[in-house]
Amino acid sequence: MNISEELGKIRRAFEAATEADFTAEELGKLRVAYLGRKGIVADLFDRIRDVPADERKEFGRVLNELKLFVTARIEEHEATMRSKKPKENVDVTLPGIVGFQGGLHPLTIILNEITDVFRGMGFTVETGPEAELISYNFDKLNTPFWHPARDLTDTFYLDTPARDKLLRTETSPVQIRVMERQKPPIRIIAPGRVYRSDKPDATHSPIFMQVEGLYVDKGVSFADLKGTVLAFYRGLFGPHVKTRFRPHFFPFTEPSAEVDMTCIFCKGSGCRLCKQSGWLEMGGSGMVDPNVFLGVGIDPEEYSGWAFGLGIERIAILKFGVDDIRLFYENDIRFLRQFG
Repeated sequence: MNISEELGKIRRAFEAATEADFTAEELGKLRVAYLGRKGIVADLFDRIRDVPADERKEFGRVLNELKLFVTARIEEHEATMRSKKPKENVDVTLPGIVGFQGGLHPLTIILNEITDVFRGMGFTVETGPEAELISYNFDKLNTPFWHPARDLTDTFYLDTPARDKLLRTETSPVQIRVMERQKPPIRIIAPGRVYRSDKPDATHSPIFMQVEGLYVDKGVSFADLKGTVLAFYRGLFGPHVKTRFRPHFFPFTEPSAEVDMTCIFCKGSGCRLCKQSGWLEMGGSGMVDPNVFLGVGIDPEEYSGWAFGLGIERIAILKFGVDDIRLFYENDIRFLRQFG
């Protein structure tokens, strides 16, 4: 028997072997037997050197045809077996599994509500850098060098070559930047993150969000401040809300006042949350100090203005009934998904 007859015999034997039905395991063994590294086809290729020189070309051609035939037939059987694999049964009467869809963070929800109320009163939104110059955070806001807010125990200073930056302690520097580049009338709010060296607990956090309001024009009075603040809190909590102002001190406003709002839970009658006073402390406010105007090139004899600030977390705690400020920053999906 010459070599060509041997190749023909091997092909016929393979054809006969693949006529019958067999399992995936049996097909795998057949692939190894014929196409494996030590299989029949590989052995035939090793024997090419023993074939007479004048027959090698024809032998190589027939051998390649055999290899292609064996490969195609095995792959055909594999495809047929895959198509016959039973599909997974699905009970369409079972309830589906609903994936959790992301939503707005509760502080973002409150910030959007605050922004909507102020935009309705004609205010625009301004932002500024969180890594702020010391001059904008303190000096231009009329904060003296001896003020405790400048202490290392209260403020995060940045290790810059010029030693002139810190993480802003409030969003008030934004009002300075706006007044430097824009002439009155100015009516803005400045929301954003602020940083103070506080030990985290249920009511304190080293990072929190604040919104600053500023109105500068000719003839602006304390009455404008009171009316705007009252309209703002009623826009957030309802028409029953009342406000009161208590004298206070802030370096950048004169006169200054703390703003209180009637307790939204007891409607002013007294409860545990408001410590039986009927009032909730909400933030600081006051008329812009003339020294601040002089520092930004605005004539305090011609213009006047007011400013106020409040913590966004405080509003969120009241709106959502949350009793721990740390929950807003721990990224616990069990807490956050309540607001999605």
